[in-house]
Amino acid sequence: MPWFPVKKIRKQIKLLLLLVLVTCAAWLTYVHLSLVRQGRALRQRLGYGRDGEKLSGVTEGRGVRAALSTQRAEDSSESREEEQPEGRDPNMLFPVGAGKPPPLNLTHQVPPWWEEYKGQVNLHVFEDWCGGAVGHLRRNLHFPLFPHTRTTVKKLAVSPKWKNYGLRIFGFIHPARDGDVQFSVASDDNSEFWLSPNESPAGAQLVAFVGKTGSEWTAPGEFTKFSSQVSKPKRLMASRRYYFELLHKQDDRGSDHVEVGWRAFLPGLKFEVIGSAHISLYTDESSLKMDHVAHVPQSPASHVGGRLPQEEPRADMLRPDPRDTFFLTPRVEPSSLENVLEPCAYAPTYVVKDFPIARYQGLQFVYLSFVYPNDHTRLTHMETENKCFYRESPLYLERFGFYKYMKMDREEGEEDEEEEVQRRAFLFLNPDDFLDDEEEGELLDSLEPTEASPLQSHRHLPLPAAPTAPGATPAPPVPPSPGDLPTTRRSRALSWAARAARPLPLFLGRALRPRAAAQQQPPKVYVTRVRPGLRAPLGPRGPPWPPFPGVFLRPRPLPRVQLRAPPRPPRSRGRRTGGSPGAELRPPARAQATQGSLEGQPRLLGLPAPTAAANLSSEAQPVTSFLSLSQVSRAQLPAAGDEEEADDDDDGARGEDEDSEEAAGAPRGRWREDAIDWQRTFSVGAVDFEQLRSDWNDLRCNVSGNLQLPEAEAVDVVAQYMERLNARHGGRYALLRIVNVEKRRDSARGSRFLLELELQERGGGRLRLSEYVFLRLPGAHAGGADADGESPEPAPAAPTRPDGRPELCRPLRLAWRQDVMVHFIVPVKNQARWVAQFLADMAALHARTGDSHFSITLVDFESEDMDVEQALRSARLPRYQYLRRTGNFERSAGLQAGVDAVEDASSIVFLCDLHIHFPPNILDGIRKHCVEGKLAFAPVVMRLGCGSSPGDPHGYWEVNGFGLFGIYKSDFDRVGGMNTEEFRDQWGGEDWELLDRVLQAGLEVERLRVRNFYHHYHSKRGMWGARGRKGSRTEGS
Repeated sequence: MPWFPVKKIRKQIKLLLLLVLVTCAAWLTYVHLSLVRQGRALRQRLGYGRDGEKLSGVTEGRGVRAALSTQRAEDSSESREEEQPEGRDPNMLFPVGAGKPPPLNLTHQVPPWWEEYKGQVNLHVFEDWCGGAVGHLRRNLHFPLFPHTRTTVKKLAVSPKWKNYGLRIFGFIHPARDGDVQFSVASDDNSEFWLSPNESPAGAQLVAFVGKTGSEWTAPGEFTKFSSQVSKPKRLMASRRYYFELLHKQDDRGSDHVEVGWRAFLPGLKFEVIGSAHISLYTDESSLKMDHVAHVPQSPASHVGGRLPQEEPRADMLRPDPRDTFFLTPRVEPSSLENVLEPCAYAPTYVVKDFPIARYQGLQFVYLSFVYPNDHTRLTHMETENKCFYRESPLYLERFGFYKYMKMDREEGEEDEEEEVQRRAFLFLNPDDFLDDEEEGELLDSLEPTEASPLQSHRHLPLPAAPTAPGATPAPPVPPSPGDLPTTRRSRALSWAARAARPLPLFLGRALRPRAAAQQQPPKVYVTRVRPGLRAPLGPRGPPWPPFPGVFLRPRPLPRVQLRAPPRPPRSRGRRTGGSPGAELRPPARAQATQGSLEGQPRLLGLPAPTAAANLSSEAQPVTSFLSLSQVSRAQLPAAGDEEEADDDDDGARGEDEDSEEAAGAPRGRWREDAIDWQRTFSVGAVDFEQLRSDWNDLRCNVSGNLQLPEAEAVDVVAQYMERLNARHGGRYALLRIVNVEKRRDSARGSRFLLELELQERGGGRLRLSEYVFLRLPGAHAGGADADGESPEPAPAAPTRPDGRPELCRPLRLAWRQDVMVHFIVPVKNQARWVAQFLADMAALHARTGDSHFSITLVDFESEDMDVEQALRSARLPRYQYLRRTGNFERSAGLQAGVDAVEDASSIVFLCDLHIHFPPNILDGIRKHCVEGKLAFAPVVMRLGCGSSPGDPHGYWEVNGFGLFGIYKSDFDRVGGMNTEEFRDQWGGEDWELLDRVLQAGLEVERLRVRNFYHHYHSKRGMWGARGRKGSRTEGS
């Protein structure tokens, strides 16, 4: 056994341990310094850095979420405030597609810095973007590489006095001396201040911010309003420079400003705005064009690490649909489908070939197609503000909602007439539905009730009169003079009188049916007691008016009106009852004085009061009878000059209380909470509002989706086709699912269908069938020739269906080509950020679909902010073409020049815009709906609103625009192309003018809303070379 110095080791154990610790420390120091030189830092979960602050890790390609979460775990005091800022969906081109976000490209290598950079910092402006939160700025399509404006600023306090913009200010901070420094940020609206422990943007950390939701703001110089505004002390050194980044978002309200202050970490010191002596540029951008973005720093402040937790899509259109990726399935060869159906000529009756169309009236001859299954293009998430999908008037829906589709359930034993009354009256249970006096004259005057005929007005049966005090003396009727007759007017009072032969007052122009007298049952009396002390407020003009007359009692008398009563012999005189509908009776002591004051008041002709016997039959108790109330108009109320002296005494006793209530402004519509019927139930039937729509091009509603084809009709057509297909190929194909069916209706000759089916081939894989078929009506034919007179219709075969039902056939010359070339024609000028985004989207479309049969043609009108040709060369596109034109921007001339550059007449030209977000199936959709000599395609694009993105679409369908138009070049040349003479110096209307000529040439225009097809929001400020001068706000046309 070899000798081992155990005893010596035991004696020197402390020195050996010290040597091991020193060696480990030296090794860790070496590794840390090596990483710092490479722009990275060694993460220490529980250690403190040299500056006295806990270090947070800086990540590379793995994202910054882990680093920020580590920082929050280590620093519990900031974990509740410094949350991870939200960002946009990294998979912007395909919002519903699966895929991991690309690794972040954080900037580690700092560009060279020069001494002349001192005194100012870089400022990037992102204009025309709504929202007040910094998260809204990160969702901007061009953030952070392509701002609207690049400039500089001389201090960290900016106020451009503008709206709906975002700022990104970045550069270096140069401390004046060594020591601990606190930072604070103030802004209106939200802002964030990021600071790096060195000059590298990759190490930036959030140290102070104002709000996260967009509703937080501060006054200028208010550095201590929120706890999150002030940072923890940061130890800085005067010999070093530190990268910083300031993000600010302003909405359309408030006094916009953002400023950053600092102070030494000493008691009593105030924050001072960081001036030009302590800042410098990150890099000089004055000589760079807008498409040069390699120098723009990318930091954790301008990115979001990883994908946010998956949320439920806010729009149904964002949910996955088989249509979105069905184009990737191999297609059944069209040659194997030629003999499945017999051929037939296709010449629909709605084609307006050679028909004279007035200017811009082609919109009226464009019909919509029906779609099955539901493609969820209806913007249901936008119907909170726009309910145009429903045919009811917006004013009606605002007042009454959808209650007319509901039938209230009634309890056993209730009278049918009461059900009719309550069914019409429950609409007014909401106190907000009642109109003020001012609103009365604006709305309800137009809803005049229809007067009953004179004969009918004298056929009323006796009414159960409201109870009065015993011993009342009947007053003789005094007919008023013709000038005193009141004018009938619809008021807020309801008519609750349920009489046998008298119809109720009109509700929106309709009256209830009169019922036979034999069906009249003894009336019910509903008693409602009120809480003591509640008084109804007085109106600003005259006597009080109850918000729900006839239902709730008041502790004081209300205006007295006349009740309609059946005619009586002159000798039978009864006391007229006073009070408005629902007015309660006073105690007997006051009833005598009140009743006495009613004598001598005029009454309407032919409306005598109830008899005294009827009055004595009821007790003088405060009750409300649903059967003793009639329609009351404001004109029937007694005027101030017609009141008796006794009323004046009574009014004087309570005038003081009423005046105080008027001054106090008591809330209107007071009633007891227990008066609400929480147990009310109702019955409703299924209503398919889609069946109420027609195939006319609805230019009124911009949130409705494609027309829905009934399932039974789609399944019947597919069943007929599959029966013929299997009969032809011996059961070779099996139907897996119906992906898409589109129908264009022609009531005279039949309907055209586009069938897209997923089939399973026997012994093979899944295939895609996408073919046009025609459901020909029995006996219908297109005449001796088709629309062009080139291909005569074959003799109709004998019908195989004994029942004479419509049968499928193959329309001649109506087959689409899958491999046809599509040319996107786009005119541009001085739109560098949009050109870069468009080319990036087209390159991603090519990479995702693998489709090389498309080309990009850019017509450049002397752009100065970028080299468009160089950008085309750099983009990974299958084909492109660059055309340069001089002069002002002319959309019509640019589109015509692009089409003229296409040599193949049998290819499709798609007149396009620059601000478009394309779905992955756009190429397949254009090819399917463009048939040479037959069909042109005008897809409906969704125009996004300010601050909206494809991941969270808010906007509307552009139902009036036809600027996005696909057509074969041969057809485009045949109709004459663009009108370049009339639309030379302007645009707007050239698409409608082209549509008129396309329809007159005998082509159909397919009009469909395309899923995930968006027009990005943008304003016209600074577009097409129209620059706003300093101090002015000139907008481009």
